[in-house]
Amino acid sequence: MPAVLPVLRELPAVQDLLTPQELRILVAVAEAGGFSPAGAALGITQSAVSHAVRATEAKLGAVLFDRGRSGARPTPAGERAVALARRILRLYELLAVEVRGSGPGSGSGSGPGAVTGTLRIAAFRSAALHLLPPALERLTARHPGIRPEVRVVRELGAGTAGEVAAGRADLGIATLGGSTGVPSGLLSGVLAEEPYALVHPAGHPDPKALPLLDWDENCGSYTREWWRAQDWIPRAAVKAEDDGMVLTMVERGLGMAIMPALSLTGAPDTVRITDLGPERPTRSVGYVTTRELAGTPAVQALIRELRAGRRTSGG
Repeated sequence: MPAVLPVLRELPAVQDLLTPQELRILVAVAEAGGFSPAGAALGITQSAVSHAVRATEAKLGAVLFDRGRSGARPTPAGERAVALARRILRLYELLAVEVRGSGPGSGSGSGPGAVTGTLRIAAFRSAALHLLPPALERLTARHPGIRPEVRVVRELGAGTAGEVAAGRADLGIATLGGSTGVPSGLLSGVLAEEPYALVHPAGHPDPKALPLLDWDENCGSYTREWWRAQDWIPRAAVKAEDDGMVLTMVERGLGMAIMPALSLTGAPDTVRITDLGPERPTRSVGYVTTRELAGTPAVQALIRELRAGRRTSGG
């Protein structure tokens, strides 16, 4: 016992711990943009929200919101606190699900030991269209109690990994190895290495002479050096919203593009896909999740299906 006492003395006092309601209020203020709308969303008064936020700030020793006439915006410390609050509240939600699923059973179906509950997924557009559906089909067939919720998130800035870090998603399908990297404290794994290819209108005599079509999410740090070394690639003549628009414009004969394999899934016969050779660029597509959710049955089951799907497709 003597060896344990110093550790116990370092633990925070009970009155300094944040309650689930205080965490909910932090999230509500950040999402509603003010104390009054947060109170309305939670069914409590504005003064109760204000009191709870002041108490939370006192416990944490930091100002979490900038107050103004236009509402309340999280400070940098507040952004971090809100992200962690979402993740902690998610664990509260999963507590009952995990306990109910720990009984004897096969881990499927609806009986004891079943994998159940909502599974929140963030994915970039082409992954949501082509990578996730077959994996979710297999997942829900094996575990009908799982309810997937998929949000399409652009791979710009924080991207899908940022959704996981902020507590808005349990798992993200992300492009790995970019300039921003995976946020600290998250776990990731590669699902596939995708080659880039030249795509152009079928039958065009000189596709490299066509204008270049591009979109903002394309050409991360994994392709940038290769891209700069190609003297035949002109500056982008047209920037589109996403890769789907680029492919449609190529089909219409408006230009050529350099696109990853996932974006070219199901490409029409009116376009031609040309290999860029052994030095072609590639991108890593993988998953991102938090350390606390990585061991949950639903997240583990989805990762298994994503890996199985890429093996089946030869990726």
